[in-house]
Amino acid sequence: MKPVMPHAQLDWDDQGRPRSRVFDDVYFSDQSGLDETRYVFIEQNRLSERFAQLPADGRLVIGETGFGTGLNFLCAWQLFEQQAVAGARLHFISVEKYPLSPADLQRALALWPELKAFADQLLAQYVAIHQGFQRLVLDNGRVTLTLLIGDALEQLPQLDARIDAWFLDGFAPAKNPDMWTAELFAELARLAAPDSTISTFTSTGWVRRLLNAAGFKMRRTPGIGHKWEILRGGFVAWPEDTPAPVAAKPWFARPTQVVDERRALVIGGGLAGCATASSLAARGWQVSLLERHEALAQEASGNPQGVLYLKLSAHGTALSQLIVSGFGHTRRLLEHLQRGVDWADCGVLQLAFNAKEAERQAQLAAAFPADLVHLLDLPDAQARAGIALEHGGLYYPEGGWVHPPALCRWQASHPNVQVLTHRDALELRKVDDHWQAWDNASLLASAPVVILAGAAEIKRFAQSADLPLKRIRGQITRLPQTAESQCLATVVCAEGYVAPARLGEHTLGASFDFNSDDLTPSTAEHLGNLDMLREISGDLVGRLHADQLDPEQLQGRAAFRCTSPDYLPIVGPLADSQAFSRAYAALGKDARQVPDVPCPWLDGLYVNSGHGSRGLITAPLSGELLAAWLDNEPLPLPRSVAEACHPNRFALRRLIRGT
Repeated sequence: MKPVMPHAQLDWDDQGRPRSRVFDDVYFSDQSGLDETRYVFIEQNRLSERFAQLPADGRLVIGETGFGTGLNFLCAWQLFEQQAVAGARLHFISVEKYPLSPADLQRALALWPELKAFADQLLAQYVAIHQGFQRLVLDNGRVTLTLLIGDALEQLPQLDARIDAWFLDGFAPAKNPDMWTAELFAELARLAAPDSTISTFTSTGWVRRLLNAAGFKMRRTPGIGHKWEILRGGFVAWPEDTPAPVAAKPWFARPTQVVDERRALVIGGGLAGCATASSLAARGWQVSLLERHEALAQEASGNPQGVLYLKLSAHGTALSQLIVSGFGHTRRLLEHLQRGVDWADCGVLQLAFNAKEAERQAQLAAAFPADLVHLLDLPDAQARAGIALEHGGLYYPEGGWVHPPALCRWQASHPNVQVLTHRDALELRKVDDHWQAWDNASLLASAPVVILAGAAEIKRFAQSADLPLKRIRGQITRLPQTAESQCLATVVCAEGYVAPARLGEHTLGASFDFNSDDLTPSTAEHLGNLDMLREISGDLVGRLHADQLDPEQLQGRAAFRCTSPDYLPIVGPLADSQAFSRAYAALGKDARQVPDVPCPWLDGLYVNSGHGSRGLITAPLSGELLAAWLDNEPLPLPRSVAEACHPNRFALRRLIRGT
């Protein structure tokens, strides 16, 4: 893990304009930043006519080096709003090594009152912006902003996208030469769509020559204000004397999209299913959401309080990258819900309950920025939690608790989602180009695309029976709030967790049982949860009068989590397992060779499962990932992370190991 990227360090001039202390350069022209943006980036990329030409289900993808204050993004969004038809979508992808703090962004954007309607939406979603890929969904899904936080040459090689227009807007080449290199321009060419355009405020000769060498055809054009000339151009072709970019392995390649009819079935009405339905609905899909119970979120997604808890690694693993990106995405979604009833950003404190845990926490605190996680000593931890503790620990200031059913209901409330309850799909059949969901003798629904999002229950279908999903029973205990327990101010975790009260009740949990199939809450596990509470805080045990409660009378609920062997979710298109084994049998002899055989996909069949106890953090972003697979859009995660979550990873490992 690289050292932590701080926020941008700014100075403000007497007109209230920001200047980068690190690069000693301005964020926008001291003449008129708006006019320069519109001339250099909007006009030179012909965005007005291109937005106007988009069909109802069309989209345009803009890529940018240097998000800065977001001025270019807001100008593009404003024009898109004016020119594009309803149903068209704008994707904007921007790299930023030093993101502005929310307060600095608000101060900078206040300079442009004509953009206020768009700036306010951006600022409302500008929370939990941390290292890596961060997706912001704006204007009810019509506009998607993906920020790649970090060094451009670390982030862009992980991007899987096709860019229609490039804005080159790093600080001036003389001030920030790292943003104007041959390596960076090669990445722009790799990502460029066939008719991609490009523009930049600089006219420096060596920048133009490097862009030409990368496959763009650049020419100087008259500038604006004090700029005599600027550069604009288009992507011509990948240079012949340069090795072609490495293609995705066939088993991780995008399936060919043959769906004319944008209708989908989603089976499973928990966090994964509702997130998937929401992401597809925002893209204009008509979604039937099948749930076997009488309402949504009746199983593991039905707990009264789930914790936004980040189990991170200091080593930048795929799971850790997914968690940081997923946490940010979920935190931004929660801004749409009712604070205090549906969720609370009260913070999460993870206690350092032994020496090994304390060592792990110290590594994490060194690897991540303080606004994501930092260490608290015992006095500070007690002050933050509002109760007496035995240990300090790691504090996640943006974490908290969520009422998962509220998130599910909000996501499923999109007008393009039809919720069908009491629909227990037991079998999938492919008839012509449609998938049919059957309940014994009854046809429940059919569509060209189906997404299996029913946790471990998806193993009932022949097409997904090989996926190595495991059920783990978990039980929570509900404890009535007391006058003395009201002082609990943050979620506190050790082996289990306890949350500040929601509607007069604290949630305590959760047990892990790998062997039981019985979902009746047990007294033994209530007692186990109370033991976990004693490990967290003897003081809180007393405040809740927990030792005086009759264990037989305790209230709670049990449900099955669903996890995979590598603890990553399973998200993406499904292949025919037997045909897969035949197609790639050669991997059993030599894992380095890649047979030139297209993957035998089960066309139109996708899965979103295996979220374990992290569903609040990983399921919503996985819905975006599935929608990107289905609509051939920019992926919301690094390519390596998307591949690490791909269903084909298990069949691949079996072949290579010869098992």
